[in-house]
Amino acid sequence: MKSCKKNAILLTNPITQIAGMPYSLYLSLQGKYFSGFTGKLAFGNGNNAWAGLLNPVNSRVNLHLYFWEVSNIGPSPVRARIYFNSYPPGQRTIVKTVFQGNTTLCPPPKPRIRLYQASDVAGEPEGGVRVFVRRALPEVTIGDEEVGKFIFPPGGSFVIFLSNPETPDEPASATLGFSWWEEEVNCQ
Repeated sequence: MKSCKKNAILLTNPITQIAGMPYSLYLSLQGKYFSGFTGKLAFGNGNNAWAGLLNPVNSRVNLHLYFWEVSNIGPSPVRARIYFNSYPPGQRTIVKTVFQGNTTLCPPPKPRIRLYQASDVAGEPEGGVRVFVRRALPEVTIGDEEVGKFIFPPGGSFVIFLSNPETPDEPASATLGFSWWEEEVNCQ
């Protein structure tokens, strides 16, 4: 375990929220706010890609989605379909570029939610529900600030599924970014 920096904050007392404090700041002060982004996801030529936040069954936290974005870095228009609680296809890999929002805490908090990605996959997500669809032109970034209103229990997921149906025989690529917070599940 690496040592804590001299100016790091050792979290020993709960943080009190005050009037006018943005809720995301309040959560970041507690070490519950995280961000992550994928590397380049390649797809097209009849295949798809995806990235998403998956809440493990044994996480003991609810996932609150704060923000998502899709950056189309390829030459082809991209369709981004957003799914709640689905099982996306393909061989997934865990994304290592995930960071806590509050870098002063020592030791740094570790997210329980996992960010996964997959490139060049065949098939469609299974189960869950497709909630909405967005379109990103080449060299355009789209996204939305959800401010925690999308909540996923242990075993749930928020997945962005990418394709390029307008030019299916062309290559496509994108990167995805997410921010979220984690709240303990209150079980009686």
